[in-house]
Formats: sequence, structure tokens, C-alpha cells
Amino acid sequence: MAVNKMEKMTIIAAAEQEELILQAIQGLQTIEIKDFFHSNVDSSYIKNHFASTLLESDERQKKQFQTMLTEIQEALIFIERFAENPSKKQHIKRQVCTLRSLEEGFNEEKISRYLKEINALKNSLTVLENTRKERLAKEKWLARWQYLDIIPKKNPMEHAELLLGSVNSANQSLFLADLKKFDSTYIEEIYHSEHHVYYSLVYLKSQSAELAEVTTKYSFNEFIYPYDILPKEAYQENKEELAKLVKEEKELKVKLSSYRDHLEELYLAEEMTFAYIHREEAKKHLLNTSYFFILQGWIPIDEKQSLQAVLAKNEVYIAFDQPTDKEIQLDIPVKLKNNSVVAPFEMLTEMYSLPKYDEIDPTPIMTPFYMVFFGMMVADIGYGLLMLLGALLALKLMVLPRGMKRFAKFFLILSFPTIIWGFIYGSFFGAALPKVLFGIQLPFPILSTTEDVNTILILSVVFGFIQLLTGLMVNGIELTKRKRYLDSISESFAWQGLLVGILIIVLGMLLFSNDGLVTTGIVVSVISALSIVIVPIIQTKSKVKGLAKGLYGLYGLTSYIGDLVSYTRLMALGISGGSIAAAFNMLVAFMPPVARFTVGIVLIIALHALNLFLSLLSAYVHGARLQYVEFFGKFYTGGGRAFKPLKTEEKYMNIEKNKK
Repeated sequence: MAVNKMEKMTIIAAAEQEELILQAIQGLQTIEIKDFFHSNVDSSYIKNHFASTLLESDERQKKQFQTMLTEIQEALIFIERFAENPSKKQHIKRQVCTLRSLEEGFNEEKISRYLKEINALKNSLTVLENTRKERLAKEKWLARWQYLDIIPKKNPMEHAELLLGSVNSANQSLFLADLKKFDSTYIEEIYHSEHHVYYSLVYLKSQSAELAEVTTKYSFNEFIYPYDILPKEAYQENKEELAKLVKEEKELKVKLSSYRDHLEELYLAEEMTFAYIHREEAKKHLLNTSYFFILQGWIPIDEKQSLQAVLAKNEVYIAFDQPTDKEIQLDIPVKLKNNSVVAPFEMLTEMYSLPKYDEIDPTPIMTPFYMVFFGMMVADIGYGLLMLLGALLALKLMVLPRGMKRFAKFFLILSFPTIIWGFIYGSFFGAALPKVLFGIQLPFPILSTTEDVNTILILSVVFGFIQLLTGLMVNGIELTKRKRYLDSISESFAWQGLLVGILIIVLGMLLFSNDGLVTTGIVVSVISALSIVIVPIIQTKSKVKGLAKGLYGLYGLTSYIGDLVSYTRLMALGISGGSIAAAFNMLVAFMPPVARFTVGIVLIIALHALNLFLSLLSAYVHGARLQYVEFFGKFYTGGGRAFKPLKTEEKYMNIEKNKK
């Protein structure tokens, strides 16, 4: 239960085996490819013999896969968005398989054909859509002129002109008044919209100049009729063309719908293309020649046999080396290794910061405290049972992404302390547990959230006190391992002594009224405080500076008081959540019987769902905060780099290790 030990792996093999070996490594998902150009090999030797080998072909292959990935993703979006029966959306059911089986099921030729056909349908639909938009626009303005009963092109007049156009409705009356000055002008209103009026004007050619002044004055918008048939006929023809376009579009979408049967193949092709891209990305970290290649990477020591077994059929040279001190400080990645109970809590450590390779993993130490704190803050049997049931159903009935699976296991484990603290507080969905059942006297609640508030408060502080002492103890042990003995005294053991001494004084004065305990506590506290002050004096050349540093360090006692106060949130959140749940129950209980068993049922479910969400969120956040600020601050630094093995995207499926 610690940071997984790593070794540096070197593989040398024939150039033609490069793809097979990378495929095998990717299938294992346990090896991080190391950038050879940042290794300890003499860089001048690398530049002379390996500088620009095979990079262009690798980059070209990578671009081809990226192009295919883009086409697949666009095709999937296009099918889901435009195919007939959009309500029948089909998504691939998440499954578990090996990379080998995924790759064997990938038919690049077939996928390329699908993509070509889908792209042709897409282009056809685009052309149809553009044509349809043009027809709709044409229909809109033909609708305004459909009542014009002449064809301007076929009705030329010797002494008169026909003028078609529109004027703003606000100017209509003034426009008509000015036109009355022309006795020989004929005007007919064709169409009246919300903002414009459409007219046909017949006027003498000799009056063209005077009429032009009027039309300009009122911003008359002239319309040129382009057809050789009546507007009504043109309007009807346009509607028929639109109907044909709609029919063609429907036929294309029906054809597109047939590709829903191939959606799973396309999803798996996307997954496989991601795998190819990651593999091509890894190639730029290798050293290549025309005859062989060299690969370096980090591998957990417990995966060495798996690698050797997978590569047993290949003619390769494999060497394993211990990391150097420089690599441990600058390069080596960190992979946590814990049992099935502790492993889900690794995500809390990862959110804060991974430990350095040579640092202790805080997850196993943190886990029991987080479980107790979380349970204490939610503390309800009903809520715990819902967490347990929800997590079990999700894990048993669904193939979850790895992150969600770990999250489900996280809440599955936390459901147990939640139920236990629910029994301690005697709370079941906010309702009190019975004190007598079948004539048997039950001990619930062991702690009442209304009568034992002070006890719960003290218990919260006690838990915090234990966690702080644990953090200091871990720090002292780690410093001792690094042979920093004086630091282990001033930064850990002396502080433990000071806190324990103060505790003994408090117990001796308030609980036992024992002068001997008080005296013992004072002695322990004084010795510990002197150690905190004296050690910096010993370590520092300037004794005055050492004294100042020691006194300043002793002043840090005030921060421990603040830390202990922070743990009172365990009491506050536990009581508030239970009180809110009880208030919801009381609210529904006050309803009339008819409302209580109709609307009340829906209301109580909704209110408890809200309280459950807020309780879980608060417990999750505040529980993590106590670990990060109060606990980790006593012994943990972090700053490790996450282990990033060559693997697949796992967008639609979970990839398990290739079997031998």
C-alpha cells in the first residue's frame, strides 16, 4: 500500500517489429514510453546517428489517422442529427474487451466505404438544403405578387410603362396623395404586409421624370419581374418544386437511416482510431534506424513478467534498470498501489497532488479518517442504504468508465460508515428510530443530535486531535528515515508531546481533578516546548536567529487550535442534515391526509433527494478539506507526476489487458 516501484525498461528490436511491439505494449496499458532524447544517453551520439529517422512517415501516418478520426466523428454527428426517426437514437452499450479483439474487429476498408457513402449523402443534403432555402425565399416574394394578372415581359406598351414595387406602410397615404396629381396614372394594390404595400403602376412615358421624383421621395422599391408566366403560375410551380425537394430530402434521410445499423462499427472504429493515434504519438519518443529501433519506458516492477510473456514470441532484447537519483527527482512517474478498499480513495489524493516517488502515499492513512468523518456528517441509515443500493446497481448492471466505476466504489464504501453513524444518531430519513421494538428496549439513539450536542462536539474535536497526532507521527517517522533526527524532534515528536501534555493538563483539571496528572502534563509540555525552541538554536550558526526561529515555531501552537476548531464541522453538518430531514418530515406530516398521501409523497421524495444531494456534497467537500488542510499539512508535500501509460482512449469501452 504505497507508491508502486518502477524500473526503467529498454527494448531493442528489428525495425519491422516496431508496430507489433507497440501494439503489445498498448494492450498491456502498464508502460509509459520515455522520451529517449531526455534520457541520460549522450545527446551528441543521438544527434549523429538517430536525429531525423522515419519521422516524416510517422507524422504522415498520424495525420491520416487524425483525418479518419475527424471524418468518423462528423459522420456520427451527421447520422444522429439528420437521419429519419431521430427519437430512435442508438448509442453503443459500453463493454469490456482487449485491444487485440478490438483491432481484429476493425475493418478499415469497410469503414472508409461507409465514410465515403455518408459524405456523399451529406453533400447531397447540403445541396438540397441550399436549393430549398432559395426556393423558400422565392416563394416568399412570389406570394406577394401572385395576384398580378399580367406578364410584364409579354405586355409591352407604346406610350406607357408598367412599374412594380413597394413602399413603406407609413408613407402609403402620402404616396397615394401625390400620385393623384397624375390623372393618367393607374395604380393597383397587389399585396399589403405588416410594414410594406406592394403596387403596380401604369403611367405615361412622358411623365417618367415627374413620377421618378415621387417614387424617389417615398423610397419606392422597384421590383423587376423575371418570369415569362403569370406570378400565380410561377408561385404554384415553385411550391411543386419545394414539394419535390422535401420528398428528395426525406428519401436521402431514409438512406442515411440505414447507417444506424452500422453505428456500433463506427463507434468502435473511432475507438480504434484513437488507439492508432496514441501509438503513432508514442513513436516520436523512439530511436529509429533502418534496421532496428530502441524504446525506453517506465514499468511497475510487478508488470515485468506480463511484458516478458507478451513479447516472448518476438525476437527482442529487454533490459530493466533501477532509476537513478536524478531520474527519481526529475523524471520518474508515480503510480499508486493500494488494496480494493483504499484504492477508490486515491482520487482524493490525486485531486490534491500525487506523492513524489520517494514520498509516502497518504491514502491508506487518510482513508479510515475520511470514512469516519463522511459517515459522521451524513449520518442517516436511509441515506446510507440509498448510497449502497445505487452504487451496487451501477456496478452490477452497467459497465462504467473507469473513473465513474471508482467513484461508484467510493460511495459504496462510504455507505457503510453512513449507516453506522445513522444507527448512532438514531436517524432513518430524518425520523427517529424506535426506542422499543417488540417489547425489546433498543439503545437508539446512542448519541442524540438534540440532547448530546456537546458530547458530539467533543467527539469531533477528539477525532481531529487523533488525526493531527497521526499526521505528526507519520512526519516524524519519515524524517527519521531520512536521518533528519533533529528535524523529526522539532517538527514532529516535540509537537506531539506538547499537544499530549496540554491534553493531560486539561483532563487532570476538568475531568479527574488530579494534581499529579496536571503536573505530569506541565512537565511534558514544557520539555516539548523547550525542544521546539532549542533544536533551531542547535541547527543555526547564529544562535539569536535560531532562538527567534524556535520561538516563532512555538507560536505555531495557535494554528493547532484553529485546526481543532475546524473539526467541529463534523458535528455541525451531521446535526444540520438530520435536522433538515426531520423538518421535511414534519412539513409533510402537517398536511391533510388526502394531500399527505398524494402530493405529500412526491414532495417528501423531492425534499429528501435534495437533502441527500446537499449532505453528500457537503460531506465530500468538507471531508476532503479536513484532509488537505489540517491533515496533509502536517506531513505531506506532494508534487509527483502521474503515471501515463501507452493505452487507448476508452471512450466507448473499457480495455482490459491482452491475455497471453
